Amino acid sequence: MFGSFRMMMAAGAVSEYDIEYLVIAGGAGGGGGNSGEQAGGGGGAGGYLTATGFTLTPSDSYTITVGAGGSGSNQDNDGNDGNNSVFSTITSTGGGGGAKFNSNGHTGGSGGGGGNNASGGSNTAGQGNSGGSGGSSAGGGGGGAGAAGGNSSGGPSAGNGGNGLSSSITGSAITRTGGGGGGTYCGGTAGSGGNGGGGAGRVGIANNYLAGYSATVNTGSGGGASGQCTGVGRGGGGAGGSGVVILRILTADYSGTTTGSPSVTTDGSHTVLTYNSSGTYTG
Repeated sequence: MFGSFRMMMAAGAVSEYDIEYLVIAGGAGGGGGNSGEQAGGGGGAGGYLTATGFTLTPSDSYTITVGAGGSGSNQDNDGNDGNNSVFSTITSTGGGGGAKFNSNGHTGGSGGGGGNNASGGSNTAGQGNSGGSGGSSAGGGGGGAGAAGGNSSGGPSAGNGGNGLSSSITGSAITRTGGGGGGTYCGGTAGSGGNGGGGAGRVGIANNYLAGYSATVNTGSGGGASGQCTGVGRGGGGAGGSGVVILRILTADYSGTTTGSPSVTTDGSHTVLTYNSSGTYTG
């Protein structure tokens, strides 16, 4: 049974113990459009890795790095990739940036959506899903940890962001890592953000643009893509959400030694550390 494994020293002290972890990387920013009715793709969610039975040694210090979300595109450019999150030897890969018009989405933990008439980015195996393809004047959705990004239907409708995954590591079921929605031209339908915090895409308006919606922080979700229409202006994408690292430890084993000010809660016989920024845990 999880948490029951102990190796005891002669004096009776615990020498090693097992924990559960959830490591989510930063989500990517959404892509931008231009002034010729061309729209971008949604940003991909950050990589999602979780497991039980990770063995810690007392007095050893374990580094936690929480990856930042990628910034949204600056006008008619690709969105920026998310940053990796790390716990000890476990590395989750940042999400792939959503593409600008006529460009392919980036590879990442989950792939970014393609710009109009372009392919979505591929995912990292075991960490997320690929981005959707763009259609005429509409972008594809960014991949989520639970599902691939949606393809544009070819003009009026952009692809939705892929849904995220739910985890009960804290004691409550919480969904994170949704992909960003694709953007579209005026009169179209923008892509919704994937469940778990993905930012929605936007529909352009005449002689202006609307930036994509940003993802929810500390969910590793992707940002939405901009909407674009005729006339002046070029749209920018929404920012990806930062990642998170969560450790679940038997309270009897918990050392109480941390840096980085993680949130500390209890769930039954376990202590839960939630790192929204980088720090350490000493076993």
